Amino acid sequence: MEILWHILLQFVFRLSLGVALAMALTPPRWVTAGFYRVHLWVVLGLNTFAALIASSRPVDWPPRTGALALAVGVAVAAYGGAVVWLYEKQTAGKAALWLVAALSFVAAAWTTEPHPTAMTPSTNVATTAAAALAGPTTALKLLDILSSGLLLGATITAMFLGHWYLNHPGMDLKPLRRLVLLMAGAIVLRGAAALLGLGLEASGAEKALAWWLMVSLRWGAGLVLTLLLAGLTWQTLKIPNTQSATGILYAAVILAFIGELTSQLLSADALYPL
Repeated sequence: MEILWHILLQFVFRLSLGVALAMALTPPRWVTAGFYRVHLWVVLGLNTFAALIASSRPVDWPPRTGALALAVGVAVAAYGGAVVWLYEKQTAGKAALWLVAALSFVAAAWTTEPHPTAMTPSTNVATTAAAALAGPTTALKLLDILSSGLLLGATITAMFLGHWYLNHPGMDLKPLRRLVLLMAGAIVLRGAAALLGLGLEASGAEKALAWWLMVSLRWGAGLVLTLLLAGLTWQTLKIPNTQSATGILYAAVILAFIGELTSQLLSADALYPL
């Protein structure tokens, strides 16, 4: 049960990272300030939930204090950013988005646990953080966090923006097209990271059929079908039909969530992120 709580905490931090990055990469000259403000409230809510998860974890879980502090920090930064966007201060608002992204990345990295075989009863906060991000897999673990967050964030932020067009139909389609391209690029980056981790993990001990079925779900739903839906969204925007595009993006969000949660379940008992 504890591993499920850890996966949920990681998922929230990665999602917060990706949403903040996707919004920071969306030019405010094309999108109303309310878009940033409202979805920073979403990040605020997510990290309030993350803080509750962290505070409920056993006191002997080494990253507990840091995770709680970082979740509160992201929530506070998101609230501050929402206030800034309320007054349409674009420069400060962008800075707030980058701060939220940076804190979320640190939080995800801080709560990345080492492989279970590396844990000992005497493990403390410092050694846990060091073990989680030490050795030759450091770059792969950081790439795993970044690519996962960017995939989740670009997909759901594109869906959010598609929905925003229902309230502001006169907006230019350029920002939504940019987010769909970002989504496709994130899927490619995520696929490269996942393929590297899969190759390293599969080269070790022989894997059971159930493991390969989970890998198939992870790749089929989280990468292949999500990329296909990104392509369909792009084609739909050529019509243009933002309502249909948003519906396609809803499905893409579900598939991306399934893929990333399956990836985290697989990675929980693996030496390399999948």
